[in-house]
Amino acid sequence: MASVEIRNVRKAFGAVEILHGVSISISDGEFVILVGPSGCGKSTLLRMIAGLEGISSGEIRIGNRVVNDLAPKERDIAMVFQNYALYPHMTVANNMAFSMKLQRAPKAEIEARVAKAAEILGLAKLLDRYPRQLSGGQRQRVAMGRAIVRDPQVFLFDEPLSNLDAKLRVSMRAEIKALHQRLRTTTVYVTHDQIEAMTMADKIVVMHDGVVEQVGAPLELYDRPRNMFVAGFIGSPAMNFIEGKVKTNGVATLETPGGISLPLISAPVASDGRPTVYGIRPEHLELGDDGFDAEVAVVEPTGSETQLIAKVAGQPVVAIFRERHNLAPGQRIKLRARRDAAHLFDKQTGQRL
Repeated sequence: MASVEIRNVRKAFGAVEILHGVSISISDGEFVILVGPSGCGKSTLLRMIAGLEGISSGEIRIGNRVVNDLAPKERDIAMVFQNYALYPHMTVANNMAFSMKLQRAPKAEIEARVAKAAEILGLAKLLDRYPRQLSGGQRQRVAMGRAIVRDPQVFLFDEPLSNLDAKLRVSMRAEIKALHQRLRTTTVYVTHDQIEAMTMADKIVVMHDGVVEQVGAPLELYDRPRNMFVAGFIGSPAMNFIEGKVKTNGVATLETPGGISLPLISAPVASDGRPTVYGIRPEHLELGDDGFDAEVAVVEPTGSETQLIAKVAGQPVVAIFRERHNLAPGQRIKLRARRDAAHLFDKQTGQRL
């Protein structure tokens, strides 16, 4: 196992710069997820760590080695792709053993490593099958097994669950997390799915337009987002944003153009009258007679909870209730925001206040 250091890394295709001085520290044994919307540069960065993409400037270290100019096979990494990349004419056992056979490893060592990986992944009874005889989840486990057999310093995962159905994605998330807890191999995982990031990672790196917006533990990013992009990207449904101005006469509040007053525990220094964006997560809204006026637009029951989309001063606001309420479109209700759960952002910069 090894740490990974990414220091001021840039990537340009001609005159177009894709990554703008990215720096990330990944500790030995840590599970780090790169997350962000399509086109943010996360897969490009992963391919640069793997050696599949060149570096325009900066430095990447794996362990105590600078690997900028090393070939992929010399970096002691193993990569699991979105499309499995299994050889259709080979059995599961041969697919898993292929890289070791290329290295001319002893037959006994190959067999021992394949057997161990198959036991870890629940593939022991499938070693004689071909990829066409496996389900999507089983094929992904074979791809993971091929990586485990190599016993690398670093695992790299490039959106490995994207081709699976929703139920299988949930079970595979748990399998990958359990695998990491067992092996404790340094892992860098790329996804655009923030639920995957929240449930699996030790540390999340949120990327946007080729820059790192925030790095931290999942709940740290959820509870203390650095800016509006992170606040809106992490969490499902996304955080609600309501524009207004801070008022500090007596009790701190945010006043919206529609005349709604939203409570604040405190206001930033010298913020009276400042154009501000008030952020509140859907689960921090509740029904209450002392709340603000809202009109029910859509009610979406899911069984364990009810998701409500309401109009507040002309703006859509999402609320989630664990309790079951008899609500209907067009109904007038009052919503109350938890004062201790509010977030304030500068309207111009989007940065947290």
